[in-house]
Amino acid sequence: MDAGYLNCSRSVEPVNGVLTEFWQLAGAAAPLVDGLHASDDVLPSALATGELAVGAVAAAATSAAELAEARGSRRPQVRVDSRRVSAAFRSDQLFRLDGRRAEAFAPHSGFWPTADGWVRTHANYPHHRDRLLAALGLPTSASPDDLARALQGLQSETVEGCVLAAGGVCAAVREAAQWRNHPQAAAVAQLPLIGWSLLAEAAPRTHPRLSTDPLLPAAGLRVLDLTRVIAGPVATRTLALLGAEVLRVDSPQLPEIPWQHLDTGMGKRSALLDLGASSDRQAFDRLVDHADVVVMGYRPRALERFGLAPARLAEQRPGLVVAALSAWGPTGPWGSYRGFDSIVQAATGIALAESPQARKPGRLPAQALDHATGYLLAGAVMHAIARQIREGGSWYVHAHLARTAQWLLAHPAEHPSRLPDVQDVLRERSSPSGSLRYPPPAIEIAGGPDDWGEAGRPWGTDPATWVSGLPSLQSQVHRTP
Repeated sequence: MDAGYLNCSRSVEPVNGVLTEFWQLAGAAAPLVDGLHASDDVLPSALATGELAVGAVAAAATSAAELAEARGSRRPQVRVDSRRVSAAFRSDQLFRLDGRRAEAFAPHSGFWPTADGWVRTHANYPHHRDRLLAALGLPTSASPDDLARALQGLQSETVEGCVLAAGGVCAAVREAAQWRNHPQAAAVAQLPLIGWSLLAEAAPRTHPRLSTDPLLPAAGLRVLDLTRVIAGPVATRTLALLGAEVLRVDSPQLPEIPWQHLDTGMGKRSALLDLGASSDRQAFDRLVDHADVVVMGYRPRALERFGLAPARLAEQRPGLVVAALSAWGPTGPWGSYRGFDSIVQAATGIALAESPQARKPGRLPAQALDHATGYLLAGAVMHAIARQIREGGSWYVHAHLARTAQWLLAHPAEHPSRLPDVQDVLRERSSPSGSLRYPPPAIEIAGGPDDWGEAGRPWGTDPATWVSGLPSLQSQVHRTP
């Protein structure tokens, strides 16, 4: 067996904490690992960020192998390449459109000193910027310097509370010990790293036997993608790589950042629907009626006003897998609040753990909470589909950035000083949006795809329908040897 391959056929001593915990929660033993180790040079950090990244990717890859077997194929071997993992987790840093690097954070996003410490703001979307400024009594025309001056005389938790109450996104920068005493931390501690539960009884589904040129474990599955930003789109991008037909649906009132969609939207189609409009809601319900998976990345219960609670979706479409992710989890005082990777890092103590000289807060070398949670969710979806094939049922899957952060905080690491050079593994291709340069997929299964079938489709430009009669994806993707 080649070094770096996972053989999913038997169990051995655990080699990666995340991979082991994933399969323990799934009720199975960790797979055999040859050549896989928690490389500290994947994402150098004061915490075990490399182990988190490698383990999350391995969880998704081994779940893909399990799904292939459940659909009648021989279980394939799985390869985990640490440099490809490092590149994939840094895709927002490495992505280029026509040679131009994207700015990951807007001017009003960042760390700001306060009277007693620091706060972290997230204002990449205009509506979040406006809410942040309004909460502090500033006009929408306020500059970053105006924001800095307003924050200098305020207490961190006072700022946090005002901005959260206004529907903005902000966190006081805390030590890990402070976070452990926070009531939201207690709620997060009750959650599993990844969770499965049965929504309702339903008959098992049958799916066509897979072709093996290349092997696409998710081929033919229809995935309705109701996610934004990074974590959810990474999960659905992974399913698209493995053959699923993924249709992302957004509200026309919530525009997406164009480059961000190009980075995380590979292999997908993208449509706009206003669920408050009768005709659009009917179109959405037709999508659900023929879906295999619905992935939701909005705040807990945010979609319930449209009747989109997981149990209701399973009632409408028996046998459905409903996957949900959030920043803070579904319970606790912050259960209804918005959050992003950078905000969770700040609130939970990660930013100070990564602080140079323990002064200004630092950050992980990648938005690793987003990416890891996305890969874990993709793996959990594939395991749920395999289980549905064997046992039937409608299944609910969930993951949360703060729970991923909790795992990371519990695992410090010795680390080298430099990230690996990954320029030679990057890909280039032309697309409808321009020339793209991007990391290759982190997921590698023997005989499987080595790139997405297509890339660069602009946001919101596709019809809100499932596709039929298109050329097989199997003729559009490269094969992994």
